[in-house]
Amino acid sequence: MIKVENLSKFYGDVKAVKSINFELNDGEIVGFLGANGAGKSTTLKVMTGFLTPTSGNVYVNDLEIQEHTLEIQKHIGYLPELNPLYSEMRVYDLLEFTGTIRNITGKAFKNSLARVVEQCGLKEVIHRMISECSKGYKQRIGLACAMIHDPKILILDEPVTGLDPNQIVEIRNLIKDLGREKLVLMSSHILQEIQATVNRIIIINKGEIVADGTNEELMSGFIGNTKLTLEIKNAEDKTIKTLTEKIPSISLVDTKSHNGSQILQLEYAKDFDPREELFKYAVDSNWVVTEMSPHSVNLESIFRTLTMEDKANA
Repeated sequence: MIKVENLSKFYGDVKAVKSINFELNDGEIVGFLGANGAGKSTTLKVMTGFLTPTSGNVYVNDLEIQEHTLEIQKHIGYLPELNPLYSEMRVYDLLEFTGTIRNITGKAFKNSLARVVEQCGLKEVIHRMISECSKGYKQRIGLACAMIHDPKILILDEPVTGLDPNQIVEIRNLIKDLGREKLVLMSSHILQEIQATVNRIIIINKGEIVADGTNEELMSGFIGNTKLTLEIKNAEDKTIKTLTEKIPSISLVDTKSHNGSQILQLEYAKDFDPREELFKYAVDSNWVVTEMSPHSVNLESIFRTLTMEDKANA
């Protein structure tokens, strides 16, 4: 339904987005993941017609965003990172105002209002001043405004920023429910929230797409060597140095001291399990093993690998 093709956006000498490509299809909940300043919000603003691209195109249902902006915006519900609410208005009045802008009036508005109040859980606050609503309710109100015209596409920029854990769960469940009938694209830099909510992840770093796939696909693509932390006491330097000679399938990546212990960072092939040999070597060397823990690949480690600053720029 959405095709982003060689999209770039520059602000003077700042290249916020650099020739990115991806496609989004009906029935997907897609997480757009990146560090602050990676280009997430800029991309979403171009996709929704609020910014003009420097080059490239965005197509929604085969319509080009620059030529058919108003037509495309009829099919998109957009919640910006800074939720644009009028705090001096009542919730009902804001929804009515938003409906009027969308040419939704009379019976059509009543039907739309009933739908978004139910979907977003606004019954308790519908006649309350927006300024009196909690942050969680304000996010729900923003979502209701984005959904009043029943769009088939929802684009949400950092929808859970600033919410407490309970509010995050509420918004997460709402997004999952909406994803059953709409295409949802949500940006975030909160890894746990992306992983818990979406079924596909696109990672952007310094304006470039560096990964695109399901959680399982990203994991499988990054499973190589296994890392293991070995914490020991009573270890002599010479026994540490000869460890890899005795067990050549292991690489010693790093070693450091902490509170009287030696912490070894080891690495080995994923189809090899050296723990039995390691334990035997520790016994023979009179080590006291206080920890032996392999590290599995997770979204955080993938994200750090893909978005880590170049050492030259560190």
